[in-house]
Order: sequence, then structure tokens, then C-alpha cells
Amino acid sequence: MKSKAEDLNYTAWIIRLNAGEMIAFEWLYNTYKHQLASNLLKLVKTPDVAEDILHDVFVKVWENRSKIDPERCFEGYLYRIAANMVADFYRKISKDRNYQNYLVNIQETIYQHIDELLENKYRRELIEKALTELPPKCRTVFQLCKIEGRSYEEVSNLLQISPNTISNHLNRANKKILLFLQNPVNLPYFLLLLWTK
Repeated sequence: MKSKAEDLNYTAWIIRLNAGEMIAFEWLYNTYKHQLASNLLKLVKTPDVAEDILHDVFVKVWENRSKIDPERCFEGYLYRIAANMVADFYRKISKDRNYQNYLVNIQETIYQHIDELLENKYRRELIEKALTELPPKCRTVFQLCKIEGRSYEEVSNLLQISPNTISNHLNRANKKILLFLQNPVNLPYFLLLLWTK
């Protein structure tokens, strides 16, 4: 977490960026490029693509330099741009048959993050939104097992259903949540949540 003195320092750099000072742009680029590049690589899995998106993010920062609010969090602004660009990347490749295998591989990564998202109350928002699209029984099983941490046996006794049915409900819930997370409309929010780890 940044101190007040550091916040003032960042604000001063943004003000200088607003004025079109290249030195301020370079300072911000050097401050954020490594972390942003690392996060992009986790999400797109290809160094060349991550590098292209990183470049495009900072081009957009430079083009919009006069509109950036020095009083707001620059890091959040930067990650929103990056998240939207990654979402655009996935929208484009989802229409290209040559990239279908690429998307299948990425699905596993997103699936693995479902449990991680549940570990943090702030990240649960997206999962809670996805849960509203599940059938009631499926949603109840998911909430009891995944959110409340109850065992299959407990849930089986509570709902009077077999452990096999519980497993089926959880598989169905995970697939639905995965589809929700892969929806291009939700992708920018999901990416931002992953970056807040």
C-alpha cells in the first residue's frame, strides 16, 4: 500500500503526464510495465501477444494523457484498459477456427480460478452474479459445498439427495460459472478481479 507521500509523488507524475511530458510517461511505463506484462502473460499465455497488448495499453495511455484524472488510481485505470484489450483479443480469436484449441487450453486456467475467487470476499461478487443464473437446486448445492464448505455427506442429509447427485450439481454449476466467466461481456471484470490477487 502506498503512503501519502507516495500518493503525492504519483499524482505529480500524472499531472506532468497530463501536460505531455515524455519523462513522466517513461517513469510511469517503467514503474508498471513489469507487473502488467507478468499479468498479461498469465492471461494470454503467449509472450508475443502479451507484449503487443502491453504496447497498445501504453499507446492508449499516451493518446489519452490529458484526460487522465490525477486524483484517481492510475493503476486501476491501467488495468481497466488492459482488461478490455485482453477481452477484445479473446473476442477476436473466438471467431477464428484456428484458435479454438487455444481457447480450450485457456478454459482450464479460468476454471482453476473459480475456487481461488471464492477465497476472497471481494472477488466473490462475480461468482455470486454467476450463481443467479443457476437453477435453484444447483445454486443451493454449490453454495453449501463451495461457499459454506460443507461435506457431501452433510449436504446429502440436509437436502435428502445422494452424493452422486451433489457431484452432478457441482459439475453443472462449475460449467455454468465457467461459461459465465468466458462471456465477453464479463471478461474485463473477471480479469480485473484476477489482477487484484
